[in-house]
Amino acid sequence: MKPNQAAREEPIGCERVSHRALRWPDDLDLSALRYLAAAAETGKFGQAAMIMGVRTSTVSRNVAKTEDALGVTLFERGHFGIRLTAAGKAVMVQVRRALADLDAICHAGWSRGTGQVGEIHLAVRMSPIGSLAQRLLRSWRNEHPQIELTIHQMNERDIMLALTERRVDAALVPMSSLWSRVSVERIASERLLVALPDGHRLASTDAVAWDDLREETLLLQGWDGSQAEHELCGSLVGGGMRFKNHPAGKETILALVGADFGVALVSASQAEVRCPNVIYRPIKEANAQIELALAWVPQNEESVVGRFVAFVRDKARSRRIL
Repeated sequence: MKPNQAAREEPIGCERVSHRALRWPDDLDLSALRYLAAAAETGKFGQAAMIMGVRTSTVSRNVAKTEDALGVTLFERGHFGIRLTAAGKAVMVQVRRALADLDAICHAGWSRGTGQVGEIHLAVRMSPIGSLAQRLLRSWRNEHPQIELTIHQMNERDIMLALTERRVDAALVPMSSLWSRVSVERIASERLLVALPDGHRLASTDAVAWDDLREETLLLQGWDGSQAEHELCGSLVGGGMRFKNHPAGKETILALVGADFGVALVSASQAEVRCPNVIYRPIKEANAQIELALAWVPQNEESVVGRFVAFVRDKARSRRIL
């Protein structure tokens, strides 16, 4: 047997006695920490009570109960008032840290609950280029700099699925995309123009009619068999026109126009983006316009989503942006 081993062994039949686990006493609420902080800051129980809006006895009683619970004297009492002991100074470091953490928890809950911070995933059918989309996104960022905005460009079918599965929070889509289970509200109307290769036979005209395009190939965005743009353009132009779908963004479609693969319809804001060898001409038909809508799932309970929806609807109704 090693030296002192017998002294460390416990008698047979006796239970091992463990140190009492330290924990915050049940009869002390978290306000006791604030009483400690106020007392340490003012050096008087009376002044601490005035700051906390309670009686002096409430502060002194809570401090005494905390001292009893911790088994240490936190304050010296005397004619000078009160002042922290060495143990009190060590405890107050942790008290102030705990209060700061509590304030951070409250702020995080409040800011999330009111939609002040967070992230919005916004799906778009058309590329968010041109002044209309830029004005909207710039205004949102200026007014809500702590909310991240991520753009997802998709076709209508994928947008619908992403909305219902909550992979995106809202979407900017043509008004013709009418879906069930989501709310859709018109926010803007834009005139349509035709994108032509430079040197095209219609380049010298001031405006184009639908009949002028009957012999042209109309280039469309069409992902994975999506026929939404085909159906929209068909309803505007009517029959007798050739359509060619490309699973590509509007910038690629315009590049194909510049390469003389065909012509394309663009919104007025998209026509603000210049593409080499492409010119734009207005369409003089009354129905040559597209309605832009905001879509979202009304059951979404995220406060930040509600804030975004309210923002877009307010801008649309006031016409301040769109």
